[in-house]
Amino acid sequence: MAIRSSMHGVGGMLLERLLDSDSGYRGPRVQCRQGHEAEFTDYRSKEVLTVLSRIRVRRAYYHCTPCQEGVIPKDSDLDVVGTSFSPGVRRLMGRVGGKEPFAEGRRDLEELAGIVVRTKEVERVSEAIGEQMEAIAGRQRAAAFSGRIVLLPKPVPKMYIAIDGTGVPMVPRETEGRQGKDPSGEAKTREAKLGCVFTQTAVDDEGWPVRDEDSTTYVGAIETSEQFGPRIFTEAIRRGIRCAEKVIVLGDGAPWIWTLAGEHFPGATQIVDLYHAREHLSDLAKVLYGTGSSKAEEWAKARIDELDDDEPEKDEPDAGGVEAVLAAMRRLRPTAETAQDELRKAMDYFQTNAERMRYHQFRRQGLFVGSGVVEAGCRTIVGRRLKQSGMHWTVRGANAILALRCWDLSGRWEQFWEARSA
Repeated sequence: MAIRSSMHGVGGMLLERLLDSDSGYRGPRVQCRQGHEAEFTDYRSKEVLTVLSRIRVRRAYYHCTPCQEGVIPKDSDLDVVGTSFSPGVRRLMGRVGGKEPFAEGRRDLEELAGIVVRTKEVERVSEAIGEQMEAIAGRQRAAAFSGRIVLLPKPVPKMYIAIDGTGVPMVPRETEGRQGKDPSGEAKTREAKLGCVFTQTAVDDEGWPVRDEDSTTYVGAIETSEQFGPRIFTEAIRRGIRCAEKVIVLGDGAPWIWTLAGEHFPGATQIVDLYHAREHLSDLAKVLYGTGSSKAEEWAKARIDELDDDEPEKDEPDAGGVEAVLAAMRRLRPTAETAQDELRKAMDYFQTNAERMRYHQFRRQGLFVGSGVVEAGCRTIVGRRLKQSGMHWTVRGANAILALRCWDLSGRWEQFWEARSA
């Protein structure tokens, strides 16, 4: 470790000399951001932490009298405007800040890279990078809705848009006045909406759909469904939805998902996640017959089997599928008020989503009928980073980290840094 530290120091001295070969002097005057002329004043030094060591950089300083601000061209060239961390250090800080708690990230930077920073600095830099990514995404959304995104991707047989939501623990001021499931009636979380886009080209030897390798990309944020719709639509555009032969939207029974799908993906095949549908049946059985009872298990299994078989005989219209499930529910006569309420909710759920539950037909087309990909994304992108014990977020901070993680797990990390250096 001592040798590594010494070599980093030597590298830092060489880097310092290299950077001092150009002082950033651009003549007696340069333009400021407002187009005024800023006059050269003197040379000023700045300490910058790099991946090698701390170095001092000599830069030409210009002053703009109308703006009463300094202009330092070399800071822009080195991408250190308003910061004392080099792009390489910020990249590492963003990497650890997006993967683990900021304090653990600080320790890993020191142990693994010899970079000593404060925990708060890891937090601020990580969130700043996430906000920069979100700003790029915002410009892409504007371009998508103005028709200015022109992509020529390869044709895709099947493109899936899967959508889900999961709660993120928030600081009290972010949930003030919101209703929640807590016994006090107050909300403790805000819903982070997550969407993923992936493609399918083939099925396996048994006819089961196979997701294309490395085809999954993510978008997510704590925002309204009206705001999230353009976000997932833009990602689908970026991924080439206009070249897709078939578009499928996967989700649970949440009404906002299907409202969003109808607005942004008209004509897409809509599928309610099979496992959510099965879960509804199991939960209803427990209310009707008691948790763990053989009668509950028997009733739920019979309804699940009916749900999977939606090709009834012509002379038996209610022999299979969601119609058979609804027919079985109509035959129930629970006496308890709680059971009656849950039965009404379940019947409404299956009636509303009947056309999204033609699972046998979807399987025959070689389609996915489960939203496991986006649910895994909720656990990986949101759960592992934002829902650890003791964590409480602001919407701003959570959204910055969500953006950072979505870009990273979508394989766009290098793309972001290449764009910054262009």
